[in-house]
Amino acid sequence: MQAGGLRVHFRPMSDTPIARADYAQLAARVRLWGRELGFQQIGISATSLDTDEAHLSRWLAENRHGEMDYMQRHGTKRTRPSELHAGTLRVISVRMDYDPPQTRNAWEVLGDPTLAYVSRYALGRDYHKLMRSRLQKLADRIAAEIGPFGYRAFVDSAPVMEKALARNAGLGWIGKHTNLINKGSGSWFFLGELFTDLPLPVDAPADEHCGTCTRCIDVCPTQAIVAPNQLDARRCISYLTIELRSSIPLELRPLLGNRIYGCDDCQLVCPWNKFARKSVEPDFATRHGLDEASLIELFAWSEDEFFKRTEGSAIRRIGYECWLRNIAVALGNAPHSAAIVAALSTRSEHASELVREHVQWALARHATHPAIARDQKMQPPVGNIRLPASESNSSCD
Repeated sequence: MQAGGLRVHFRPMSDTPIARADYAQLAARVRLWGRELGFQQIGISATSLDTDEAHLSRWLAENRHGEMDYMQRHGTKRTRPSELHAGTLRVISVRMDYDPPQTRNAWEVLGDPTLAYVSRYALGRDYHKLMRSRLQKLADRIAAEIGPFGYRAFVDSAPVMEKALARNAGLGWIGKHTNLINKGSGSWFFLGELFTDLPLPVDAPADEHCGTCTRCIDVCPTQAIVAPNQLDARRCISYLTIELRSSIPLELRPLLGNRIYGCDDCQLVCPWNKFARKSVEPDFATRHGLDEASLIELFAWSEDEFFKRTEGSAIRRIGYECWLRNIAVALGNAPHSAAIVAALSTRSEHASELVREHVQWALARHATHPAIARDQKMQPPVGNIRLPASESNSSCD
């Protein structure tokens, strides 16, 4: 998810108009201002990411990034903030809850193969502009207090290791599924950063609390979490439905089920998400009934309808062609019916070779529909998932 960052040129540190002793007070005010702007938590870290750089290098060497060439395009800028933006001394990390209120239960949607599952973060408006605007306002508050200073704001807008920086800033730990988890708030939140040249005092990194729990690893439909903290993006449904622009591998298609944009399974089973809070941001509320829309309904959208209904949405970035590709796979995984075959047939001669190929695969599945039930991997209803009664339990500490 790429977008432009906000820029202000750095000036020499000697121009800083406040005494070093006052930086602790400024950091406290930054946290207060951040909460007033709607961020649930604000933390500050230094720029060292040596261990994470080594981990990223191994991951790239193993080609686990798939077709995400941007992951290696910028060299060490991703793990060395001062190389990405000269003069950076500290990173202010923020998080904002996004789980939309009043949505259809996720497991109910996953359990009905005629419905389309859209990752919870994409049900409302795109978060990039909202969070960048709030970060800009935070920078403006700082400038009003101390005068001009150097900064740059990021929200998925550059090669930034946001989870590692947020961990170092005390916002949470990186779980076995590679998402950031906060002990008191779970993992349903967005991250953003303000790179700055201010020598603010840093926060202590968060401790890890996954313990022996492996629920995220066990539940992954495609077994993309190959080991604790090791994700093979080439198997990840979020990668396959959002980042991949070519054909979805044949062997993985049945495992996608009805997930047409992203996947939340590893977060849905995480015990720490019993502490997650629903978002209070109106912009993150579900739009166009995407929390319980039928596959047939969405597959019938014209290209104009797609761009109209995804205006201001993160979904738009995959484009209409991949939208139809993803839904065709989900329809191929759905129980056989004349309505589904008819819907697929409307796209059997689509102008896009990519769409046609996935539609033909889906139609072939329905031509031998008894096999679908055998190799389709469905998730258990939420009632079958036992969450711990308290945070002290045998699976996580």
